[in-house]
Amino acid sequence: MVTSERIKEVARSTPSRIVSVVIDGLGGLPHPETGKTELETAQTPNLDRLAGEGICGLIDPIAPGIIPGSGPGHLAIFGYDPLKFTIGRGVLEALGIDFELEENDIAARGNFCTIDERGLIRDRRAGRIPAERSLELCQMLGEIKVDGAELFIAPVREHRFVVVFRGEGLSDELSDSDPQVEGVLPKPVTALSQNAVKAANIAQEFIVKARESLTRHYPANMVILRGFSKHPNLPSMSEVYKLKPAAIATYPMYRGLAKLLGMEVLATGSTISEEFATLSKHFKDYDFFFLHVKETDTAGEDGDFERKVAIIEEVDSLFPSLINLNPDVIVVTADHSTPAILKGHSWHPVPFLLYSRWCRPDGVAEFSERACARGSLGRFRGIEVMPLAMANALKLVKFDA
Repeated sequence: MVTSERIKEVARSTPSRIVSVVIDGLGGLPHPETGKTELETAQTPNLDRLAGEGICGLIDPIAPGIIPGSGPGHLAIFGYDPLKFTIGRGVLEALGIDFELEENDIAARGNFCTIDERGLIRDRRAGRIPAERSLELCQMLGEIKVDGAELFIAPVREHRFVVVFRGEGLSDELSDSDPQVEGVLPKPVTALSQNAVKAANIAQEFIVKARESLTRHYPANMVILRGFSKHPNLPSMSEVYKLKPAAIATYPMYRGLAKLLGMEVLATGSTISEEFATLSKHFKDYDFFFLHVKETDTAGEDGDFERKVAIIEEVDSLFPSLINLNPDVIVVTADHSTPAILKGHSWHPVPFLLYSRWCRPDGVAEFSERACARGSLGRFRGIEVMPLAMANALKLVKFDA
């Protein structure tokens, strides 16, 4: 594995441009009636064309058998080893909504959820309550007082919110209260080290008071927290790769991750077509673009196979506008698989294609899980994506003498 320190030694700045399209949760599993995944079911003539003219493979975002979170999955694609650089979801959500974190703040990603009369979680997303309702509930929770810390509550999108704990002597070494499954009780927040006992007590006190406040607000009658974290110190992509990078994303968490890596986050609309239009508008201003598509992951988590297929087809229909920009390198992949039949992230490797004029086409004629498995790149780890993209953009010099 080539470390970021080694990449610094061989990276160089050039006018060539890289576009990395991350179709969140793209990987799937065969539908029991057709035997085809969502990607195999979708009509994708433009992605198939790129696959035929480029090189393909499958990537394990973290490692074989490991189910990636969105943060680690994206870190890997950008060349940051997720086993070395750990970032809590709370920080990503906070940065994504432009919350100004102080050095010792602890941020957590929260879900409004639905519990029954026994306290069991029936819906981790509270029916995906609308943003307006989430704002009202966050304002209500913002009135909660806890001993030992100041609280900040802010909505993110739908059922998601951020809670920030600000105080002296707080550690982020805390367990999640979100069990990430339904039909069970929320977990208590516990200290993972002796230094975190104070913070655990504060977080748990907040959860207890939040439940009391939300009792009459069904379906959002409880909160679950995960990803307790402080602001990490990561080298920027400009520092590591000598790039001028930009991000186009509609969802706050991914804007937060981009900011953390030193990308310029571009203003864009709420639709996929508006994201592609933003790419066209700013194409001459940067030499690396991260374009994120969230909707495929949401459809997968909802178990909606047909909707995920339709979104993949929509993305494919927009690719001519990207291709016509004539970038030197196009990368298309995902941060993890979200098969609709599993309704969640999975450990399955994700399809990968790379197009550039310097490729040796490998005979793959379509962009799908099975086709990519026959590609010349084989199966490899996500952290190897950036060196491949940089090399094909002629942004790496010879290693050593």
